[in-house]
Amino acid sequence: MEQQTLFEKQGMDRPLASRMRPHTLEEFVGQEHLLGPGKILRQMIDQDRISSMIFWGPPGVGKTTLARIIAGRTHANFIDFSAVTSGIKEIREVMQRAEENRRFGERTILFVDEIHRFNKAQQDAFLPFVERGSIVLIGATTENPSFEVNSALLSRCKVFVLQALTTQNLEVLLRHALEDTRGFGGESISISEELLSAIAHFANGDARTALNTLEMAVLNGERTSEGVTVEADILRQCLSRKSLLYDKNGEEHYNLISALHKSMRNSDPDAAIYWLARMLEGGEDPLYIARRLIRFASEDVGMADSRAIEVATAVYQACHFIGMPECSVHLTHAVTYLSLAPKSNSLYMAYESAKRDALERLDEPVPLQIRNAPTHLMKDLHYGQGYQYAHDTEEKLTSMQCLPDSLEGRTYYIPTTQGSEARVQERLRQIKQWREQKRREEEAGGDGTK
Repeated sequence: MEQQTLFEKQGMDRPLASRMRPHTLEEFVGQEHLLGPGKILRQMIDQDRISSMIFWGPPGVGKTTLARIIAGRTHANFIDFSAVTSGIKEIREVMQRAEENRRFGERTILFVDEIHRFNKAQQDAFLPFVERGSIVLIGATTENPSFEVNSALLSRCKVFVLQALTTQNLEVLLRHALEDTRGFGGESISISEELLSAIAHFANGDARTALNTLEMAVLNGERTSEGVTVEADILRQCLSRKSLLYDKNGEEHYNLISALHKSMRNSDPDAAIYWLARMLEGGEDPLYIARRLIRFASEDVGMADSRAIEVATAVYQACHFIGMPECSVHLTHAVTYLSLAPKSNSLYMAYESAKRDALERLDEPVPLQIRNAPTHLMKDLHYGQGYQYAHDTEEKLTSMQCLPDSLEGRTYYIPTTQGSEARVQERLRQIKQWREQKRREEEAGGDGTK
């Protein structure tokens, strides 16, 4: 009898990620904030009180798997539906099946992967069936449902946010794949903890990527009569990144983002672009970098060039839409712009100063003249009394005090003379000068005379 190969023994016609898909909540790894004891989604599943919902989260975190587990636990018919390959015609056919199931007293869970890809008309087609209870809709999306799912449909669904898996979660999954017979449990696989950790870091929260990488490494490892050995060189070849051991949570990660930030602050675009490339080619998440650039735009450029925040935000959106490797040029655009922009940390310093006062005076009352007064009782208590509406004045300014009495005259925002902030400085000087003059006039009787 011919000896079976590793492919034949393990049924390698199916990818490892598919074979290792959990079938129960006990096997499911991650999302403890939703599935832990006493959490709302766990209670809904345990009590079989499933309603329509949207799973929002990055790829490979278990959205489809969780929907399948729910269908199994609730003994409902499960229909897997892809927004990529389906249209109105397919929706109607599926809805007809769901209606037939309902007539026989059977529930139907319709899982719609990438629901954000449906247009408004396609999403609207689900509404009457969700309202009648013909289907329990579970949508999965990597996009913000507030922007990508119709408000009418969204209002009928509970949104659950699934988080990227932690490195520890992924290491658990990888070890399980090596031990379970659905994975490589029937084989002797030798791979170090360091390399498993490297795969987990590389996967960046995506279980599918982690398992696919492990599978490729094992199938290309050194095979002997004693089993398979996976060395670092083999794993390196299985990855499309030069820096296998780049640790997104380790010291080097923070060293590189610090180098990028400080190079931009020092107005050195060449150094900033180099550190950007180091991070991207090492496998850093481009959206992480883009978020840091948005922070930099206000913290280190601020009012000296208010377009900086627009550029940084636009680049974040571009990275979100396009991804790597194409979005590298967009990040270079932002990094160069921010490096060459005039610098001011006045906004950062203003908030830090105000924060100190706020923490020391958390019980400081809001002055009566700027309190909201929506009821007669509040008006009787003088809420809003003395309020001056700036638009009623020619200058669009009033002398009204808005800080608490204990902080009257306190200055937080101190503009610099850098870039366009010089004009802001002059504008603020004029406002303060006008207000001081107006208050002197009011104290003198309102007309400047005693």
